[in-house]
Amino acid sequence: MTKKLLTLLLLFVGFQAFNQNTVGLTSYMPSKSFEGFNLIYPHNQPNVYLLNNCGEIVHVWTDEPQFRPGNTAYLLPDGRLVKTKRLANVSMDPIWAGGGGAIVEIRDWDNNLEWSFEMNDANERLHHDIAVTPQGTIIMIAWEKKTKAEAIQAGRDTTLLPDEELWPEFLIEINPATDEVVWEWHLWDHLVQDFDSTKDNFGVVEDHPELLDINFTTNNGGRDWLHANSIDFNDELNQVVLSSPFLNEMYIIDHSTTTAQAAGHVGGLSGRGGDFMYRWGNPQAYRAGTADDQQLFSNHNVHWIDNFLDLSNPYFGKIGVFNNEAGADFSTVNVFTPNWDMYTWSYPVVPGNPWAPATFDLTLTHPEPTAMYSTGLSSVQFLPNGNVLILSGRQGYAFEMTPDNELVWEYVTPLKNGQPVSQGGTVATNDNLTFKIDRYPTDYEAFNNKDLSPKGWIELNPDSNFCDQILPAFENMKQHYLTLSPNPANDIVTLKWQGGVWVDIEIYDLLGRPVIEPMRLTGGRKFLNTSTWQPGLYFIRINQRETVKLIISR
Repeated sequence: MTKKLLTLLLLFVGFQAFNQNTVGLTSYMPSKSFEGFNLIYPHNQPNVYLLNNCGEIVHVWTDEPQFRPGNTAYLLPDGRLVKTKRLANVSMDPIWAGGGGAIVEIRDWDNNLEWSFEMNDANERLHHDIAVTPQGTIIMIAWEKKTKAEAIQAGRDTTLLPDEELWPEFLIEINPATDEVVWEWHLWDHLVQDFDSTKDNFGVVEDHPELLDINFTTNNGGRDWLHANSIDFNDELNQVVLSSPFLNEMYIIDHSTTTAQAAGHVGGLSGRGGDFMYRWGNPQAYRAGTADDQQLFSNHNVHWIDNFLDLSNPYFGKIGVFNNEAGADFSTVNVFTPNWDMYTWSYPVVPGNPWAPATFDLTLTHPEPTAMYSTGLSSVQFLPNGNVLILSGRQGYAFEMTPDNELVWEYVTPLKNGQPVSQGGTVATNDNLTFKIDRYPTDYEAFNNKDLSPKGWIELNPDSNFCDQILPAFENMKQHYLTLSPNPANDIVTLKWQGGVWVDIEIYDLLGRPVIEPMRLTGGRKFLNTSTWQPGLYFIRINQRETVKLIISR
């Protein structure tokens, strides 16, 4: 009865908060949400915010009012921030399209500028996203201008040059410690065309899926041809993934090449030079399928699923993507597994056929599907407890969802055209554009010895009572109802519990010996890899009170 009354109380509190709060934090279930700090860098304003799960500011990196996101920011383990930015006024810029950047900076925790790099001139411009490697280098996406004459010489169909120039993508990798360019890759070196046999790159398009057909377009030949909007680096594979929402594809490139090899078709661990090792999402682009085979639709935030996860997570190492226009009025989050062969260091493909897989491993929609529909921006992050943190960027609407499609945290960026709005006010689509959200665990190294106390809210007239009401109620739940699945087990075991933001887990064998170090966990769920444990009986104890038996069988 006590549990039922408490549940009704929590539902009531959550319902009340949801109906009162229109911006900022609108709902929260601490016992099921993954505890951490949320990094956001909203459009139309210059600041990067770090928020706790109550929606309170715990840190902010401010900037001068004339700057805007360009478009991402990342927090390094040492507490430094790597951010992209540009000037708000782009009216005189020779290269400009949505997502345009210009500057990459490194700032310390106290917002002191440590390093800056700028690329924005008549021939080249940074845009959208960057990837920071474990070695400390930064891989940046950029446009490079090609004239009409250069485009025609490369084999571009003359009817597909309405702007009389093209902006193909290139990647540049900088070492901030030395300001040295350590690697480059240019799409322009990896083209194919069957339009004009007297021009460069002439060949049979369907015979060269590793190259990009210079005449495959979806925007009537506009200069911003691919509009690459995200990049990620896989250190273990030494590969880069790049997303093109305009061509509805993603591409994997061998980063083990030298710059010279990356300009050709031989070299690197793959032996392919800078040609695509893999591409996926729209096989029409290399004439290996039809519209029925297309899987990606204006894709954003393509990345390897690995941040803060371990091998026990069921999606570790797969690729996640926000599929913006998967439906006419809804977006999806998807996961798929490229057909990687570590022995041949390749993604095998049968000539004339699309790269595998044929479909997704996972498709997620919002419980109310049309509540997640963004034709641009947006992101997805798979959390250590099995939940998914999703941002529908045009609505500035972020939410955390459990594997059972239960919403356990919701936040609406409380800005209108860059200006804070009052709690209880409303924001319309495109009022509070937000490119990405990342949640960093509370034990992330960047937070060691840092002041993370609440320092107010982004919104005006905030509802300061929400977490004051909800957190104590959840913390006072004494019974945790720890369950294990499967049991007996021989590989991955899922631990689930209720109540309390944090719990302590201990595991012992039949002789009372600890099997692993005690764990302090959050979020109501933990994936446990037991594949190396000896068969037998084990005891799992939560908060030194409840104990559940686990049988390992082989």
